[in-house]
Amino acid sequence: MAVNLPLPQAEHLKSVAGVELGWAEAGIRKANRKDVLVVRVADGSTVAGVFTQNRFCAAPVQVCREHLAAGAGIRALVVNTGNANAGTGEPGLVAARATCDAVAAQLGIAANQVLPFSTGVILEPLPVDRLTAGLPAAIANAKPDNWLAAAESIMTTDTQPKAASRTVQIDGKTVTLSGISKGAGMIRPNMATMLGFIATDAGVAQPVLQQLVSHAADHSFNSITIDGDTSTNDSFVLIATGKSGITIDRADGPAFAALKEAVTSLAQELAQMIVRDGEGATKLMTIRVEGGNSVAECRQIAYAIAHSPLVKTAFYASDPNLGRILAAVGYAGVDDLDVNRVNLWLDDVWVARDGGRNPEYREEDGQRVMKQAEITVRVALGRGNAEATVWTCDLSHDYVSINADYRS
Repeated sequence: MAVNLPLPQAEHLKSVAGVELGWAEAGIRKANRKDVLVVRVADGSTVAGVFTQNRFCAAPVQVCREHLAAGAGIRALVVNTGNANAGTGEPGLVAARATCDAVAAQLGIAANQVLPFSTGVILEPLPVDRLTAGLPAAIANAKPDNWLAAAESIMTTDTQPKAASRTVQIDGKTVTLSGISKGAGMIRPNMATMLGFIATDAGVAQPVLQQLVSHAADHSFNSITIDGDTSTNDSFVLIATGKSGITIDRADGPAFAALKEAVTSLAQELAQMIVRDGEGATKLMTIRVEGGNSVAECRQIAYAIAHSPLVKTAFYASDPNLGRILAAVGYAGVDDLDVNRVNLWLDDVWVARDGGRNPEYREEDGQRVMKQAEITVRVALGRGNAEATVWTCDLSHDYVSINADYRS
């Protein structure tokens, strides 16, 4: 059961002019479930993305990078769930390119104007025939208001779809943004998330859009972890159609700042949905590290806490065994850290003061906080002005069961 995550409602998700979404049940892995998504993108749109840093990156990731670099103008995205097409070697690349060829033939565009995405089981051949057989149905039902169905069609072990929308006023005009994401396990993004897509009707020049998607990823999907595993298929893509009449061609000024805030806010909401729906999760933890010499070292310490199985299991049990947090701070790899300046809080409870137990701390106060569904861990390093925030979840019995039974 997701942590304080209401189901998205179709009527609350906003159409983005220049984007149409259609789905199909192709039986990629299981029958009678949405598992193919086609996103049609209006001519003249710009598209940018960031992708996994895993050296075993999936075939569709490699093809996406090639097609974006070609600069032909992306006109469609195709996503399948149930099979990651990763660890598949040259046959996987052939399958990803065949998928692009099939979409291109259906839409009357070039194959390098299609971006392919896959998610699911690694090391198994992609059933291209099933995927391509589902394309006509997906294209036929493509509509601007299909955001909820699109979110459903990219799920794997997710317990619910993840989708959200925003509007923002820029230069007197209303700009709309909508996005979807998926992921519940194998989440420690090293650029973005397992899959995330955001579209806006603002017009954004390609180099500026690339800066924007990188910034949004770094402050959202790159700040979450469930189990510390970086996927082979991580992809986060930003589409800008220009249909609102707003055009941003510089990465400065109030228009860019307003769009950057809106995109980043939406990306953070979608990223936190992934953590709230983490496999077996019962709690959402915000890990905030402040007072560091650099953002990098603050993030390094935050991830050490967030990845610790001992910390995560303690939170699952609501057990205030909080020395585990200090231990994670200590082994995070900041070699010149002065632990005598470190302070630790759980929400409003001051647990450790100047490197040792706060004399006023009472364990019943710590346990009160740890019984909550949402908890903030705040660590002050006392060595600078930098800070970073990471979102994670607890580690429960169900996480093991879900992953042990995933292919059954």
